[in-house]
Amino acid sequence: MKKIVFILIAIISFSSCKNDAKQNINLEENRAKSYDANDGFITMKGDFVYDANKNAAVFQTGNDIYGVIVDDNMKALNEKLKPFKEDEYTSVPITVRVKRIKNSNKASLWTYNIEIKEILKVEAPDPNKDDVIKLAN
Repeated sequence: MKKIVFILIAIISFSSCKNDAKQNINLEENRAKSYDANDGFITMKGDFVYDANKNAAVFQTGNDIYGVIVDDNMKALNEKLKPFKEDEYTSVPITVRVKRIKNSNKASLWTYNIEIKEILKVEAPDPNKDDVIKLAN
């Protein structure tokens, strides 16, 4: 009887052990989740450009481009970017918390606009980045 109980305990113990495959942890994704406080805002990382002459701003992530709503938060972000800009069209890498809004303007090229709610990080542009095209006369 003791042998049967011992065998059952051993079987239950070994069957409950799993060999879970270790998953690669994406630190950026976890960091983004930590900023998301279930308030409807999302954390985004990308390049930001503001054209003061046209009063228009654009935010580009890996594959998406968003129009940026020009307000006090966007202007505060632009002030933080000034030390990093070589000219007015220099794109600067940033991390921000935003509210994504469906664009109702039919003439606009962007499907979504974003409204900047919080500035998390501003980085210096990579000087070796060679995907910039400059036009000159």
